[in-house]
Amino acid sequence: MRLPFVTEPEDADVRFGLVVLQTDEVIEGEFPRLLSAPLGAGGLRLHYTRVPSGHEVTAESLAEMEAALPAAVALLPQEAPFDVIAYACTSGATIIGEERVAEIVRRDRPGVAVSNPLTAAKAALTALGVPPLGSATPYVAEVSEAMRDNLAAAGFETAAFGSFEVAVEGIVARMTAESILDAIVAVGEAADCDGVFAACTNLRAAGIIEAAEAHLGKPVITSNQALAWHMLRLAGNQAALTGCGRLFTLPLGK
Repeated sequence: MRLPFVTEPEDADVRFGLVVLQTDEVIEGEFPRLLSAPLGAGGLRLHYTRVPSGHEVTAESLAEMEAALPAAVALLPQEAPFDVIAYACTSGATIIGEERVAEIVRRDRPGVAVSNPLTAAKAALTALGVPPLGSATPYVAEVSEAMRDNLAAAGFETAAFGSFEVAVEGIVARMTAESILDAIVAVGEAADCDGVFAACTNLRAAGIIEAAEAHLGKPVITSNQALAWHMLRLAGNQAALTGCGRLFTLPLGK
């Protein structure tokens, strides 16, 4: 027998797509917490897709992801009306280029809002009035330098900088929250900066943002936090969220 069925209209208030690195082990655990801002009755639909990425983070391995991005974006549900799609790699957006990432996404999804952690961090720094900033990364020198140069070109000078200088993603994903907290505090106390940006979606940092801010008395931004905030704000959701730092009390562009 052929069974009857009934369909219904889309019931989600917000639908996000997230392109996650093959080697990322952290962002899928942190994002539900960071996206728990009050929404309407339909709530949030979050869809993940993966993009092949190198075992080590180097300028070469990051650049190689550009060729794989179109196929990764195309794997998101084709019938779903997305509000925002994001490429979840700070260093990858730095090397490939933020505009190039947006171009690739919109080739498959014309007109969709696009984000990435670097663009989101710049929006967050603007909202918080942070420059000059302190910057903490896990990256090797060439990748960290490229990110600092990118931020400087956008008007965000780095007054203090520190890096774990680790290329292997599996090591970064296993760094303790205490190690990350200590690093953020060390950078924030090293110079006269207005806030600290801890870059990399593979850093387990969502749970220590408020502790770092309380210790330093200044805002702290992480890649995952900035990306979640930016995606919500691009989707028109201005709700505040407690427990995730000062950034989540602010609207976009203020």
